[in-house]
Parts: sequence; C-alpha cells; structure tokens
Amino acid sequence: MGTPPPPPRSRHVPRWVWALPPVVLLALVFLYPLGLVVQQSFRPDSGGTSLSPYRLVFASDSFREALGTTVWLAVGATVGCLVLGFFLALVISFVPFPGGKAVAKFIDVFLSFPSFLITLALLFIYGTVGMANGVWTGATGAHSGPFQFLTTPWGVLLAEITYFTPFVMRPLLAAFSQLDTAQLEVASSLGAKPARIVRRVILPEALPALAAGGSLVLVMCLNEFGIVLFTGAKGVTTLPMLVYSKAILESDYPAACVVAVVNVAISVGLYSIYRVVSRRVGA
Repeated sequence: MGTPPPPPRSRHVPRWVWALPPVVLLALVFLYPLGLVVQQSFRPDSGGTSLSPYRLVFASDSFREALGTTVWLAVGATVGCLVLGFFLALVISFVPFPGGKAVAKFIDVFLSFPSFLITLALLFIYGTVGMANGVWTGATGAHSGPFQFLTTPWGVLLAEITYFTPFVMRPLLAAFSQLDTAQLEVASSLGAKPARIVRRVILPEALPALAAGGSLVLVMCLNEFGIVLFTGAKGVTTLPMLVYSKAILESDYPAACVVAVVNVAISVGLYSIYRVVSRRVGA
C-alpha cells in the first residue's frame, strides 16, 4: 500500500494583514488631515517653508493670553470637578435617600449630553434675560438683573464644572460600589467620626478613581470649545477659540494651524500622563 497523501496545509494569514485595514482607515481619516495641519503650520502666506508662523504666534500677546486662560480654566474646572464630584459621589453612595439609584443611573445618561446643551440650560437660568434676572426685575422693577457673570471667565468655569463633574463621579461611584462596608462599620464602632472615616478609609480607596477622572477632565477642558462659544464670553479666549478666530474670522490659516498643533501637543502629552496614571493606580 502506498503512503497516504499529506494533509492539506492550512493557509495562515499573517496578523499584519488583519491590522492593515484599520491602520489605513485611521491614516486616511485622522493622520492625513493632521499631517496637513502640521504641514500648513510651516507655510507662511508669503510662500515656502519656514518657522516664521511659529515665531509670530509665540510672540503675540493673544496667544500667550489664550494659553494662560486655557490652562487656568482647565485647572480650575478640574479642581472644582474633583471636589464637587467627590462630595456628590459620597452622598449618593453612602447617604440613603429616596431616588438615590435613579440619580446614579442619571449620571450615565448625563455623560452623553453635549456640552452646549448644559450651557444653554445655564443661559436660561442665569443669562441676561434668564429666569433669575426675570424674577429680580419683576420683583424690584429694575431694568436689569444682578446675574451678569455667565459671560465672564467665572461663568465659563461654572459651566465647565457643571458639565464635567459627572466624568469624575462615574469612576468614583464604581470605586465606592466595591468598597468593603465592613471597614466603615468597624471604624464607626471604634468611635471614628464621619469626617475621619472619609479621610482615613474612603479617600484612600477613592484616590485611583480621582486621579483617573481628574486627568480625563483636565484633558477635556483644555479642548473645550462649545461651552466658551455658547456662553458668549467675548473676553474669554482659549486655544480652541483662538484657532476658530484665526481660521474663520481672520483667515490666517498658518497661525490657526500653529495654535492647533500646540493644542494637540499639549493634549497628547496630558493624555499620555493620564494613561500612565491610570495604569499605575489601577483605575
């Protein structure tokens, strides 16, 4: 009898073949337009390739003011979100009240809302012709109400804290749901007051979630455009607003591309830090 024929070889497709389509799609949709922005940032209107757009932008007062405003608004909003989000997450997780579970579920829905929707809601309440000013003028007969802060940096800060706080609360609620309540009961039975329990038991468990949520909020605040635009805060210019102003209002595309490249570089750097923090704290 002859030897049986060898079994047919299975065709093994290399892994890089499967990775090629998404990489090509990513390159066409994201990397290619980003490359055009970077390329345009080195091409002044006079022609050629030069660093003069960067020198002109970095030397301008508008860029330095926009950079400073962007940083302080992002840091201020992040701190506000951490403080408010930690307090609200504590109340929802450890203070029983009717509708607590519904509020926790609403946080997930809130995360899907666009930022301009929250800004419009604040305008309806605190705007120049909003409800609060309407009640004041109706009660006192004054021509205008006292609530005029929404078009100032403080109004932008309030809107950002209002919108981004749930992004801190979500990981905190998840962390608190895994907290062993026996630790709280033991600490309470030993005479520890609520403030001490929060500081010594709950806060250490919440640090990973706070670090991850705060890093994410900081990155998102640096790139926020809709809130600043819809509040009508004309005196508040952030880096995204400066890109809009240079490109749309002034038609200075090289300068707009320079500001965009700087904004992207800051965001990518902070996002890298966020990923490192998330891995180290296990969030």
